[in-house]
Amino acid sequence: MPTICVDGFNIALTNGSGIATYGRNLLSNLREIGLGTQVLYGPPRKRGKNDVLNETALVEAGGPPTKFRKSERFKRTFMSRFGVEAWPILPSGEVIWPTRAGGRPDADAYWAAQDLFTLANRAFQAYGKATPVTFERNERLPLPDVMHWTATVPLHAKSVPNIYTIHDLIPLRLPHSTEDDKARYLQQCQFIADRADHIAVVSETTRQDVIRLLGVPEDRITTTYQAVNIPPALTGRPQRDVALELEGIFSLGWKEYFLYFGAIEPKKNLGRIVEAYLASGLTTPLVIVGGRAWLDGPEVALLDQVKADGGPAADRIRRYQYMSFSMLVSLIRGARATLFPSLYEGFGLPVLESMALGTAVLTSTAGALPEVAGDAAVSVDPYDVPAMTRALQALDADEGLRNELVVKGLVQARKFTPENYQQRLIELYRHVGVQAGASV
Repeated sequence: MPTICVDGFNIALTNGSGIATYGRNLLSNLREIGLGTQVLYGPPRKRGKNDVLNETALVEAGGPPTKFRKSERFKRTFMSRFGVEAWPILPSGEVIWPTRAGGRPDADAYWAAQDLFTLANRAFQAYGKATPVTFERNERLPLPDVMHWTATVPLHAKSVPNIYTIHDLIPLRLPHSTEDDKARYLQQCQFIADRADHIAVVSETTRQDVIRLLGVPEDRITTTYQAVNIPPALTGRPQRDVALELEGIFSLGWKEYFLYFGAIEPKKNLGRIVEAYLASGLTTPLVIVGGRAWLDGPEVALLDQVKADGGPAADRIRRYQYMSFSMLVSLIRGARATLFPSLYEGFGLPVLESMALGTAVLTSTAGALPEVAGDAAVSVDPYDVPAMTRALQALDADEGLRNELVVKGLVQARKFTPENYQQRLIELYRHVGVQAGASV
């Protein structure tokens, strides 16, 4: 059985990310099509003799980067560009992985190389060279047949095909929305464009960006899109139980609030969402779920001022930094509509999740969002606050419109089922000579 190794750069994050969700879903769907799965981590701890301790280091991999003495940092950074060797770790069955971060990844085994991602990024910054990775030969674990990097990392595995997923090129397309060094980011993306055996993208929008900005031939890129696979234990909960939960915990009625969920950063357009919501004069509450990220000051300036002033407007907006996945699913199910008029997205998973859970969506005409939403959402120019205000008023007042969007959304969401995603993955891996063992 061929084995695919996926990097754990984002999977290891304590609070997760959209790319972490992508990585976990990728692992689960690879298993469904009959492929073995492994994850490559970069824990801060050295290799030990005890397998349980080695595994616990993976759970800690989402912590802060290792602090080096200056001389040690220079030496390790300098040497990493010549290559690092990953060692094997088999699941012990003893370590309880944190559910907040998504639990134990759906993998047969793990590989680890101390501070892999930290050192690789430093080496690329200092020398413009990517770090090669080899896998220790041993009897305990088969070597991977393919290395699949789920982010634009300056790494490549030796002696096996390398696939890289490029989710978007937002630092180049929307430069004011990120803190990246744009020249270095382009250099890193160009390394991937030149070095990859094949590139996966999550939308046709990103595919065209990669072809145009990185000069990658069309036949070296496969669009896989993404899939949403919410556990039946959450989707199958009776509506009355979810409604009681929302009322008891948040004092929110069923379909009696609007919802935004996602990171608070410039491209998510939260500042205009709040402006449009306040201008609408609606009394239906707005619930915001998301932690503050980079360059978030302008996005929350109006919200912070409203909260500081107090009064009715402040009471209409609820804000939560973090929500467990099960609670977030309940909030999506119970919302009158999800608001996601982003400035640019490589995909837009919140739109798909909301449609799949039977909730109307307000989104934007930018990036890949039209690909995901189709005609199953209210779509507006993300820079047009008056248009957003009118859309909110229509969604609030017109139950028939919301019901129509729910029906269309459920149909649209079926285009992104796990089965369809798995078929696209089979096509992707054929490009590097891997035949999936299960039929889809």
